[in-house]
Amino acid sequence: MDVTWWGHATVAIRDRGTTILTDPVLRNRLAHLHRRRGPRPELPAPPDAVVISHLHGDHCDLPSLRMLPRRTRLIVPKGSAPFLRARLGERDLVELAPGEETTVGELHVRAVPASHDGGRTPKSRVRAIALGYVVSGSRSAWFGGDTGLFDEMKAIGPVDLALVPVWGWGWTLGPGHLDPAGAAEAMRLIGPGRAVPIHWGTLWPVGCARVRPDRFVRPGDEFAAHTAQVAPETAVDVLAPGESLSLASRP
Repeated sequence: MDVTWWGHATVAIRDRGTTILTDPVLRNRLAHLHRRRGPRPELPAPPDAVVISHLHGDHCDLPSLRMLPRRTRLIVPKGSAPFLRARLGERDLVELAPGEETTVGELHVRAVPASHDGGRTPKSRVRAIALGYVVSGSRSAWFGGDTGLFDEMKAIGPVDLALVPVWGWGWTLGPGHLDPAGAAEAMRLIGPGRAVPIHWGTLWPVGCARVRPDRFVRPGDEFAAHTAQVAPETAVDVLAPGESLSLASRP
């Protein structure tokens, strides 16, 4: 299993000849957010499937989804298909609720809970549940999407790799997010063999880096330090956007 972090919550997971892309943001600007670190994603080929964790614009970016071939399967939270079909046209859409599974090639994709608001915007009537996903092939990877801590995290593991959301795009965090310490506690609950912090230090509003530059560059290393204290069995790989990590197949 090979993973490439393209910034924010966009990760390419490649295993057994199949590629699954998470929460794709394939452009350099998203409303008031600008890509401030790392390259724009350069996919060698279209993914076989995309998983969408929830409907927030920085995780369900409609222009990015329109860049992908219509044959690319979209695996989405229960309740989101009518919204997506109305804006994307007819697509290969698979809705999942927590505990439900689907297959893509030789990979299994299982939806797991997340603690996060599922509305498109704070005042929108468009709502669906928020999810994480476990992708299993030669190895297993949990993609957290965006989530706060919750007791049921214990049931997500065991997994080989955690793609754990740490911080976000602003200088403060509201409910349903993990700061570096909270993300480390999630590792204690889930117990992955390795972890890659995502969701931090990529998309940023203009001027935000002057207000809290530490939140732009430090969350990955802070997460690694906290994890070493509370979940020492989990090895942390702090990647830069565009960097990859390989996990060997099980013997």
